Amino acid sequence: MNILILGLNYAPEPVGIGPYTTGMATALAEAGHRVTVVAGKPYYPAWKVDPAFAGGGVRRTVEDGVRVVRVPIYVPANPNGRRRLLHHASFALRAQPEMLAEAKRAKPDLVIAIAPSLIGTVAARTTARAFGAKLWLHIQDFEVEAAFATGLLSEQGMAARAARAFERWSVAADRISTISPQMCAKLRALGVSEGKIVEFRNWASLDRIRPLEGPSPYRAEWGIDRPHVAFYSGNIANKQGIEIIVDAARLLARRRDLMFVVCGEGPNRERLIEAARGQDNIRFFDLQPMERLSDLLGMATVHLLPQIAGAADLVLPSKLTNMLASARPVIATAEAGTGLAQEVDGVGIVTRPEDAAGFAAAIEQLIDDPARCAALGAAARLRAEERWSKARILARFEQQVREAVERG
Repeated sequence: MNILILGLNYAPEPVGIGPYTTGMATALAEAGHRVTVVAGKPYYPAWKVDPAFAGGGVRRTVEDGVRVVRVPIYVPANPNGRRRLLHHASFALRAQPEMLAEAKRAKPDLVIAIAPSLIGTVAARTTARAFGAKLWLHIQDFEVEAAFATGLLSEQGMAARAARAFERWSVAADRISTISPQMCAKLRALGVSEGKIVEFRNWASLDRIRPLEGPSPYRAEWGIDRPHVAFYSGNIANKQGIEIIVDAARLLARRRDLMFVVCGEGPNRERLIEAARGQDNIRFFDLQPMERLSDLLGMATVHLLPQIAGAADLVLPSKLTNMLASARPVIATAEAGTGLAQEVDGVGIVTRPEDAAGFAAAIEQLIDDPARCAALGAAARLRAEERWSKARILARFEQQVREAVERG
């Protein structure tokens, strides 16, 4: 089949949605399909276009059997609601002519659109209709509701009504997939029929991430000599509610056996560093190379996964899968019964969002109970192998793609 994919984020972006869109496209190409991806130039999570891709207009390459077309986009240094809207709109406008050109070059049997960017899916829909292709929408997070939850968009007024109407319109596709059972339920609430809904999970890098038996080399490289590390790695943005890590570090300043480590980039990084000024039990580092992911994640005694209230069923953090693969327990903030809470149950501890005291207490519980910590870590690795296997998830997805095109 000829498959045309529209996705804002793609390799070499190291975290977030990009690695999963890349993995999907590569797997489809390896299965014998002719795959083309139209993407934005890489910018995430730094919110700055990768210097290797700056300038030069549209770039076309072939990577791992996939034809990749990267278009220039507007990338705000400090993204707020309005700037994010312009960011996504710029991608939609630049991607549309390239989508049509690629479809004309090789008529697609299937067009796959990745959301975010929901606005960008207009280009995918237009192309699918123009060339008689099936349309598959894959939702990594419900960005409209997430914008409400994080305060990027007011829930009242004309803009909110327009955003909700656009969201309902956007989910009209031949197939719609998303990454958790709770997010599938959200699709039903938006009026999507059961027969169109597919659960297509993100996966863990089980082959790349192996549980460490001894100390991580990063401890020596970064001069971390305290026995325990409470670790966060990933994007530093609004949806994380990551300020709770600084608050917990302040509450646990008396613990001279514990260091908090935050490894990542994003629009809120400098604000977080400023909030932690004067605390000697929290340190910040840049994202590290993917080939050293085992060493990085294996440095943790416990992984920290903060999430703001109201967002836990709108997005399932992709970083969770690799946390589990590292065989370390997870401490997450989520309301009881949410998708995130259910995924962490049995492999860590869940506390209420924005409850720094509860978050700090959970960290202490685990570092003071090595047997429980080890048991939860072993359970985490087993769960990653059972539920988040890349090979199984992508093989099932490829079969569902065939069925969507052949059976309609």
